[in-house]
Amino acid sequence: MSQTEQRIGMLGGTFDPIHLGHLRSAVELHEALSLDRLHMIPAQQPPLRGRPQVSATQRLALLEAGIGATPGLIADDRELRRDGPSYSVDTLAELRAEVGEQARLVMAIGFDAFLRLAQWHQPERLFEFAHLVVIARPGYDDPLPESLMELVAHRRVDSVDALMHRPCGGYLPLELPSLMAISATYIRERLEAGKSVRYLLPEAVELAITQDGLYRQRE
Repeated sequence: MSQTEQRIGMLGGTFDPIHLGHLRSAVELHEALSLDRLHMIPAQQPPLRGRPQVSATQRLALLEAGIGATPGLIADDRELRRDGPSYSVDTLAELRAEVGEQARLVMAIGFDAFLRLAQWHQPERLFEFAHLVVIARPGYDDPLPESLMELVAHRRVDSVDALMHRPCGGYLPLELPSLMAISATYIRERLEAGKSVRYLLPEAVELAITQDGLYRQRE
């Protein structure tokens, strides 16, 4: 493969906090798509969600602790260096400018986020810069909303090879082997209540949360 046809992935999120479900999905995405690297990008302020409880800088530090030395995964702070809402189209445009026109650039999102895609900022422009891979729920085959069908139906491919035939513009639903039903909300609730989160988070993340007193009940 030439340098220009590198496979680069983007996995964004609040990561509030990063947990083993996020990280296992990232490793399996990296393998399934044969990525050269996967950028995990915390959002400064997600446009369609409330403001995260801890600062963006703290969430980035937890992400870095969680990734550790995992090959192929990168904690990317680019959205924290921008003001205003974190629009994925801006992030993809920036990544595309860095990797060149022929690199295979992929944005991966979960199925829940995918259902809201038509509400995103300039969703049709995402495909100008990247492919879209949707982490599917096994056995979940309900029909998509009409607005979403109009956006993605003609872009769908059925294999990674077909997706990677072009630099951008495709849509692939992808089932990962070990979808772990771990919720950041559940973790925050347990931390606030002073309950154990052992084996839900990497040990380094749990240690950092404890040391910095994050997600504790406010006085």
